[in-house]
Amino acid sequence: MKIGIFGGSFDPVHIGHLVMADQAREALGLDEVWFVPASSPPHKSGGTKASPEHRVAMVERAIDGFSPFRLSRAEIERPGLSYTADTVQTFTERYPDDRFYLIVGADMVLDLPRWHRIEQIVKSVRVVGLMRPGVSLEDEGLPDWLRDRLILVTEGAKVELSSTYIRNKAAAGESIRFLVPEPVRLYMKEHRIYESR
Repeated sequence: MKIGIFGGSFDPVHIGHLVMADQAREALGLDEVWFVPASSPPHKSGGTKASPEHRVAMVERAIDGFSPFRLSRAEIERPGLSYTADTVQTFTERYPDDRFYLIVGADMVLDLPRWHRIEQIVKSVRVVGLMRPGVSLEDEGLPDWLRDRLILVTEGAKVELSSTYIRNKAAAGESIRFLVPEPVRLYMKEHRIYESR
């Protein structure tokens, strides 16, 4: 099978995440896309706002009913920092007959040279960069060994949305309807996630 690995804090998961995952699935003919919530993202010094359990529950609700999307608890169940290199190694060792593709947004493509054990990642999987209009890699100084392992997806809908924006709106008591799937919004409301206390 061809499987996309789509990691993130998903704090919360939103419509933009779902659109990105589906664009990668369609562009590459992926059989599945695995959403991998990070337990302790190394690039988030303050950690996440919602607990790992809440973030997993929100992803479950967001992808429910769309069979190509799956939830992986690989990083949630692993202690310590959530390094993509460890996740890639786990998946490629556990499922040696499958081909994996790491899905990242345009902003992450430019940070790839600074990722923990990036050389190991790109030897094991292809990296799929979902590009936005106005973002170019031409003059960004990506090393050839990395550029050669990138698949750039430039076609498709672009949703400019961030989890921070959604958290701020929720904390201010403003509507987030249509920014997150309705089951996610209802879960957030029920559990008072991100509300100012």
